[in-house]
Amino acid sequence: MSRTFASLSVGNYRLYFFGALLSNTGTWMGRVAQDWLVLTQLTDHSASVLGIVTALAWAPFLIFAPLAGVLADRWSKRQILLWTQSLLGVTNLVLAVLVLTGRIELWHVMVLSFVQGCVTTLDNPARQAFVSEMVGQDLVGNAVGLNSASFNLGRLVGPAVAGLMIAAVDVGPALAVNAVSFGAVVVALCLMDRRGLHPAPQVRGKGRLREGMAYVRGRPDILVVMFLVFVLGTFGMNFQLTNALMATKEFGRGPADYGMLGSVMAIGSLAAALWTARRSRPRLRVLLGSLAGFAASTAALAAAPTFAVFSVLLVPVGLCALTALTTANAMVQLSTEPTMRGRVMGLYMWIFIGGTPVGAPIIGRIADAFGARWSILVGSIAVGASVAVVAIYLRRSENLRVTLDLHRPGWLRIERGGAGAPPDAADVEVAVEAVR
Repeated sequence: MSRTFASLSVGNYRLYFFGALLSNTGTWMGRVAQDWLVLTQLTDHSASVLGIVTALAWAPFLIFAPLAGVLADRWSKRQILLWTQSLLGVTNLVLAVLVLTGRIELWHVMVLSFVQGCVTTLDNPARQAFVSEMVGQDLVGNAVGLNSASFNLGRLVGPAVAGLMIAAVDVGPALAVNAVSFGAVVVALCLMDRRGLHPAPQVRGKGRLREGMAYVRGRPDILVVMFLVFVLGTFGMNFQLTNALMATKEFGRGPADYGMLGSVMAIGSLAAALWTARRSRPRLRVLLGSLAGFAASTAALAAAPTFAVFSVLLVPVGLCALTALTTANAMVQLSTEPTMRGRVMGLYMWIFIGGTPVGAPIIGRIADAFGARWSILVGSIAVGASVAVVAIYLRRSENLRVTLDLHRPGWLRIERGGAGAPPDAADVEVAVEAVR
């Protein structure tokens, strides 16, 4: 089996991968259907309301994500996932039934979004840390990349199918398919051979959350990564909101075209996931370079003159965004002790997704006040500034210089003291350890 798909040789991970693929496809159908429901049936294309609904879905991360990381280290990650995936299926089924029976109101969507956010908060750290338990330490980077590939294969198919289904039979059936799709992960988890798992020792006792926070505080390398993903998640990764606004308000398109945008963006994201799955180790220069590319490509996206140009530009945006996210995720997991991984990933998801409740309403208000294009441009400016801040930090604290690599466009070099070290010296063992 090729290096790209090495983790699929592990039976338990293979079950999980294909179950997650079906579930991810349904999830993306549900996201498109719910956004369309809010924008066109429950409001008069209100960006602010959609921003509030998005914020409610992610607000629990601000409150519960660190605690969820503690639970992931304390209890069986597989058991946690069985409960969370089942609960997500039930809550999405309730939403689908309300829509299909014509009883849906905006407050229903808001309440269910918040409840689903609470469940997802418990799910995320366990799901992230469960990767190493399925494949072992040597394949973590590959499995993280393949998880992203599964997510984006679903993103490639789900929005397009949802758009066509909404145009043909309305949003209810698309939401029902999403509810049923959670069963695929539940079945996969039940079929796993538990003897083939590599569970980390379960950590019990008081003060475990404080211990996790102290561990992260003492790791500047992890803090740098968390800072970068916080800015990206808060101001840059709001495409659930910005694509809907651009499609409806800027270009006057219908549900099929809106659904297609998610699929087009997934082309770049899928390519990034497969590329990162081939890499044996994540590199800091790849993270910084992909974020710089994200800032540049989203600036071009904000200025797109036509729907066709906007659609094409989503490919490099997706490529850069997923390269950054998979690289950051693998860097954190590989550099964290197994007994701390659940808590660290809880804090990581707290930083990454917890910024969405802050960013989404701001982005929605900016769009209402200044237009949909500014909702994208704000993210471009913020992410570009974060890369510059980290480059200055590396220069001043560790005598590392970040520059463009003229021999490989789109790549960055990290050199110590400008001494001309080759780009390959900037891998995670050198550059990340240097900021520790």
